Amino acid sequence: MFNYIEEVNKNIKIEEGKNVIENILINIYFKEGISTKELGRNMLLPIPIVAAIKKEFIKRKILIQDRGIRLTSEGKAFIEDELGFKNINKNLYIKLLTEPWKDHKEIIEIREELNIIFKNRPQVDVTIDQSKCSIDTAIKRAVLCIKNHTLIGKKILCIGDDDLVSIAIGFLLRKLYKTSIKYKTSITVMDIDKRIINYINNIAIEENLPIKCEYIDFRKELSKDFKKQFDCFFTDPPYTLEGMNLFLSRGIEALNDESGLFIYLSYAHKSPDFELDMQKNFLKMGLVVSEIITRFNTYEGAEIIGNIGQMIILKTTNNSKALVGNSYEGAIYTGELRATARLYKCKKCGEMLKVGSLEKFRTIEELKLKRCSKCNSQVFELIDKRSI
Repeated sequence: MFNYIEEVNKNIKIEEGKNVIENILINIYFKEGISTKELGRNMLLPIPIVAAIKKEFIKRKILIQDRGIRLTSEGKAFIEDELGFKNINKNLYIKLLTEPWKDHKEIIEIREELNIIFKNRPQVDVTIDQSKCSIDTAIKRAVLCIKNHTLIGKKILCIGDDDLVSIAIGFLLRKLYKTSIKYKTSITVMDIDKRIINYINNIAIEENLPIKCEYIDFRKELSKDFKKQFDCFFTDPPYTLEGMNLFLSRGIEALNDESGLFIYLSYAHKSPDFELDMQKNFLKMGLVVSEIITRFNTYEGAEIIGNIGQMIILKTTNNSKALVGNSYEGAIYTGELRATARLYKCKKCGEMLKVGSLEKFRTIEELKLKRCSKCNSQVFELIDKRSI
């Protein structure tokens, strides 16, 4: 079918990006008879721009002006067949769009379905700054895709996914459709942890989710096969500026070369000086901050950041570019930049054991797995922590 959005974009090149043109059609699809004024308010666009886009679609027999703005049969077919909205549960989509954080019945059902999957996910590897987000956080991140129209028919990328956001998106997608179909949406996970890749792959096959996983070391140059391919991406990078810059850079390279594309960056709440440095780097990458939602993310066992983190929603511009080049040789993880050695005491027999990047046990998780060499206990108490 003819790509009407590309055609209209050629005639009206708006600074907000062509995805805005698509979102105008989607707004009309879910509220036929909407006025030009209300459409402008919904899209945060000046009314003259909305009116110009509307006229272009009317010329192509996609829209008609009749008691508000309405779709023609050809317009409806384009949205359903080409953009991927055929057979979607409109009532649920509208509920999640208008009340994204409400505990709807369908959200409760997804939470229950995900419970065992999240309980059985691989143990965190703290040496690469993993920290498991809660089920509710993963679902909320998935709902962000509806809130910002980055779900249906989109190519979604997860830059690292020990949080299983890809799985949450897949379950939400499945809940939205009345019948089992071949989704227009695709989800790609890039991760260096093969345990995560294998786990997500197995769940995707079992649950028939549109997810594929790729083993990627972000320190190396991103393959050409993955550049300029995606419509949005999620990342919860190492909580260092170096790690954030690297993960964002790889994501920018993977995004389509368009303005207005969404980046969902989960990050710890930091000091004003640190966040100033963060925002300076956003500017260097040609990104703008669209929204910051404090206390959005909750984590299991992440006491060092108070178990909570913020969601920073960024948008691309026509000047967006990767800050990190072809390859990166430096440190990116917290333990690499601020190496520590910790002394633990076995609570049962009192044996003292060292944990650290240069020790026999790199993490407390490894120590617990191997158990105390004297009494086989798995319970330890932190006695001392020092920088190396």
